[in-house]
Amino acid sequence: MTQSYDLSLEGVERRSMAEFTEQAYLNYSMYVIMDRALPHIGDGLKPVQRRIVYAMSELNLDADSKHKKSARTVGDVLGKYHPHGDIACYEAMVLMAQPFSYRYPLVDGQGNWGAPDDPKSFAAMRYTEARLARYSEVLLTELGQGTVDWIPNFDGTMNEPAVLPARLPNLLLNGTTGIAVGMATDVPPHNLREVAAACVLLLDKPKSTLEDVCEHIQGPDYPTDAEIITPRADILKIYQSGRGSLRMRAIYHVDDGDVVITALPHQVSGAKVIEQIAAQMQAKKLPMVADLRDESDHENPCRIVIIPRSNRVSTTELMQHLFATTDLESSYRVNTNVIGLDGRPQVKDLRSMLMEWLVFRVDTIRKRLQFRLDRVEKRLHLLEGLLIAFLNLDEVIEIIRNEEHPKAVLMERFGISDTQADYILDTRLRQLARLEEMKIRGEQDELAKEQAELQALLGSEAKLKRLVRKELLADAKTYGDERRSPLVERGEARALAETDLVPAEPVTVVMSEQGWVRSGRGHELDPTGLSYKAGDGFKQAVQGRSNQFVVFIDSAGRSYSLPAHTLPAARGHGEPLSGRLSPPAGATFECVLMPSDEQQMVMVSDAGYGFVVTGADMQSKNKAGKALITLPKAARVLPPQVVNDFAEDWLAVVTNEGRLLVFKVADLPQLSRGKGNKLIGIPTDRAAKREEWVVGFAVLAPQATLVLVAGKRTLSLKFTDLEHYQGERGRRGNKLPRGFQRVDALHVEL
Repeated sequence: MTQSYDLSLEGVERRSMAEFTEQAYLNYSMYVIMDRALPHIGDGLKPVQRRIVYAMSELNLDADSKHKKSARTVGDVLGKYHPHGDIACYEAMVLMAQPFSYRYPLVDGQGNWGAPDDPKSFAAMRYTEARLARYSEVLLTELGQGTVDWIPNFDGTMNEPAVLPARLPNLLLNGTTGIAVGMATDVPPHNLREVAAACVLLLDKPKSTLEDVCEHIQGPDYPTDAEIITPRADILKIYQSGRGSLRMRAIYHVDDGDVVITALPHQVSGAKVIEQIAAQMQAKKLPMVADLRDESDHENPCRIVIIPRSNRVSTTELMQHLFATTDLESSYRVNTNVIGLDGRPQVKDLRSMLMEWLVFRVDTIRKRLQFRLDRVEKRLHLLEGLLIAFLNLDEVIEIIRNEEHPKAVLMERFGISDTQADYILDTRLRQLARLEEMKIRGEQDELAKEQAELQALLGSEAKLKRLVRKELLADAKTYGDERRSPLVERGEARALAETDLVPAEPVTVVMSEQGWVRSGRGHELDPTGLSYKAGDGFKQAVQGRSNQFVVFIDSAGRSYSLPAHTLPAARGHGEPLSGRLSPPAGATFECVLMPSDEQQMVMVSDAGYGFVVTGADMQSKNKAGKALITLPKAARVLPPQVVNDFAEDWLAVVTNEGRLLVFKVADLPQLSRGKGNKLIGIPTDRAAKREEWVVGFAVLAPQATLVLVAGKRTLSLKFTDLEHYQGERGRRGNKLPRGFQRVDALHVEL
């Protein structure tokens, strides 16, 4: 049997793949943005949150009811309003129940709803029970009063509210986070009383500036006692732009020498912080900490105790280091991207958000009042008809008893409306007793009074705003509380440098002629008595502390630095510097120093140029070092000399021709690198041919003695004897006495 197929394309829409995928992706993007990830400015809720709250209200799970299984709520939400995953829905419900996640929880949970250390540790929905929290009344009490637009649910069988009629700006109170397609939102929570006060300000003075608003809203208010340390000026900028970053820092105090942490930043796990500190202790990066304990319990949800090794440890420096290296200080992104009243997502500044919410609130109250006015007028209309019937009771009864169509006859006889006629016919005889006239007229008077009040409110924008103001203040009094997150401006935390974490023990660093280096404990070490490799020998040694940097200078004028505590012990031959550093080809290491960061030193090349440099400028974290002193062709670098008093010290420079020049150190420039200035006048041609060069220099204090060595001869010159050699920097200098035309070395004696 042969089967035929219709392969014609009649009735089939043809679209390019590019066009189809682009449109499909755009539709998906808009769905995620509008119906999943971003909150609405009116009630501050995403669709899943709104549906959970509404479904719970429909199940009569208000704050005064008994708790019901969470699975019941989730089932209703999924079956009626939100056809998505049950786990995602339940997690959204859990988040609204956690007091450490929501500033003002919407759900009151019973059972295991997670813990600050592990918010995801909540029990399954079949075990937990829930009802709405008291604060949810802010979103629901006006729901059945004509205040919202109703939209069909996903299958069109029932309606759900498009936005809940929030009496307070819940978006700012609880904040929210969400990731959409191409955009995200991060709105921090705020204090209810502060936000209500800001709303009242804008109602009273609509032209108030953002600065005026921020007099009431000092900053976000997270559900934790940790400090917000972002400066006020920066917070103001965030509120102006709608974007930025906030920093929170843990709170601690010192109790009998121990550091006790009592509050952690928002959503920071105490267990993770302990793990981070313990990891540093194991890596020997916290030698000043002896022990770490977690003493958190039901009465003290956060109590982490850090025990310093001794009372000499600065707890302030320790905590600054921990703030910089652990989650004890955390940053929080702010991106107030929300769906506005126009249905479009937009990043809004704080004042715009409040003003737009007030428009929403005024409109909601107007709808509520109009709804009530319509009900009042309808009831007055019915009472008017009922009173007519009561005043003509016998005739009405006669018509009902004898007429085939009494409704039409009543309408024609008494001039009443269709609605009034139906109401009269539906009224029981017992309601037509003698006393009913007084009740009818009494109810008419009350309703007429209420009608006048409602019409007055609806007819006056000022009265409407006064009503909004009154209700805001009442809700702030009912649901408000004190600020939890104090605003304290703090400086930026600084982690301790590696050298700060090392004990400051005396060490002697020894460098050999072939560039091998080692470090021995103490300053009594005799470097000449150490053993060296065959063909190698002692070159230079320097004394310092184990927490300092050792600076090496090579023959190319480059400087390098290594932490002293990382150098090999003096028991062996050490290790070659070329294994850790990368000097230029052919360069040899000439000098080793251990200056402090502030120590000033004179750098000199034998070509007669030099400058003053600090110890910090001589250091380099780069393996290839830094170009410290620029050397003219064929010139060599001379060992740097320490400057004790920049303003008072003098510099003595001697050439191989026996010329000596003495001048003030202050005449030299202070540079971080470079060639420097001319120290002594060496003719250019003689310097180029290497016929004359500087053989040495020394830094002199006014009370010191300069000692010159030429072969076996020595010449001691007191400071007063140097007047003949004093001159301006860069001069030729004067000749030394006969016998000292070839100076081998010079040094200073006090």
